[in-house]
Amino acid sequence: MMEKKKLTRRNVLTGGVIGSTALLAGCNPFAGDFSIRKFLGLGEWLNYRVQTFVAGDSLAREYTEAEMSPYFRMNGNIAASSSAWQQLVANNFVDYQLAIDGLVDTPQALSLADIQAMPSRTQITRHDCVEGWSAIGKWTGVQLSSLLNMAGVSPQAKFVVFHCADDFNGTPYYESIDLEEAFHPQTILAYGMNGGVLPMGHGAPLRLRVERQLGYKQAKFIMRIEVVDSLDGIGEGKGGFWEDAGDYDWYAGI
Repeated sequence: MMEKKKLTRRNVLTGGVIGSTALLAGCNPFAGDFSIRKFLGLGEWLNYRVQTFVAGDSLAREYTEAEMSPYFRMNGNIAASSSAWQQLVANNFVDYQLAIDGLVDTPQALSLADIQAMPSRTQITRHDCVEGWSAIGKWTGVQLSSLLNMAGVSPQAKFVVFHCADDFNGTPYYESIDLEEAFHPQTILAYGMNGGVLPMGHGAPLRLRVERQLGYKQAKFIMRIEVVDSLDGIGEGKGGFWEDAGDYDWYAGI
């Protein structure tokens, strides 16, 4: 989560690519959405459009257990500091509840046991950090689409925002993705890692795995999922803590 600004390839998506954007604009349901375009720079918007057009519904590569990394670095915050969070930890998250609200038909408050009782998905994928390192790990969790379908996403919804228990100097951590990524089959809320319980340093009890994007999008210590039609008024309106504080790109597709 706590990662440095990437030297991106987004600035090469000019010239001939600009001429292709009219063709690309009709290729996914969010392509012409001003809510997304308005806070993306031209290079980032073109990268977002090109990658979503080329990738479509494709899956990120999955690996075998033999290819898993012997060491998986803990990055960013390794715990939350609030007294309420510490109490949850002390009680082994028995009292934890995940809130799902915003533009949904039926707001939810789910315990960790509720979530673990739902159908799960396990995937072995590579985590790519913007700082230049990567690691392969096994993640088990519930598909985000299952939670969103349970709540019922309103037609005007555009984004899913993840509010987290950790903070940096008192500023709460958050991240967001669009609905297309939210409903991708490999986008899960993981409660297990490498065949065991998700470690605290990796975001227990729940962390986002959005496998087609860089590591800083993988929000940890998730407490609330908010479905919205705009990112205005959330943080500084750029879609995530590091997007606000460090001028990271909101779209971190790889």
